Amino acid sequence: MPAKTPGARAARTAANRTRMLQAARGLFTDRGYTATTMKAIADRAGMAVQTLYFTFATKRAILTELLDVEIAGDTEPVATLDRPWFAEAAAAPPADQLRLQVAAAARILHRVTPLLEVVRSAAATDPEIAELWRTNLAQRHTVQSRLAEALAAKTPLRTGMDASRAADIALAVLAPETYHLLVHERGWSPREWEDWATDALTCQLLDGTAKSERPTESAARGDENL
Repeated sequence: MPAKTPGARAARTAANRTRMLQAARGLFTDRGYTATTMKAIADRAGMAVQTLYFTFATKRAILTELLDVEIAGDTEPVATLDRPWFAEAAAAPPADQLRLQVAAAARILHRVTPLLEVVRSAAATDPEIAELWRTNLAQRHTVQSRLAEALAAKTPLRTGMDASRAADIALAVLAPETYHLLVHERGWSPREWEDWATDALTCQLLDGTAKSERPTESAARGDENL
């Protein structure tokens, strides 16, 4: 029997890693982080627990990688600030920018909100997960700060508003807690949340002239891939 090629081995390793991550995600969202054991993850993935430890070392490492993958929507090592959607939003006219960044947030939150709820719940009792939550919050704030700076460079903001306050408002409106409350608890559709968030940011951040600008077709659709 011929030996497996390096490409085949790499593909199998990647597939096994994905199986382990998917198993962990299901258990974390069903049972919570604390109640999920490494053995339970390995069993659901159909792997030996030693293989799971060899691949990830710790349960926290699994959760961290899951967050990265869910936020990005893929396994490519590309930071949010380097993603095509971010560049497009930052370069768009003011009203278009808000629609594009809300559309991107909607796609990300649809994927990641259940997992972020796991992190937020576990953070209350686990110092390492609390640090993971703080890191995620800081990353979200950085993204909103850069977008707010881009917005302020293109148009006057609402009277009394600066880029720092605009970033804080966007951070609150686009928070996973808000998305979870309205979509998962109150039964809003993702589209209803997206329309509300766009209106909220438009009213809160833009002056009258920028608010009246008509969005381009691509921004109104908000259908660019991440």
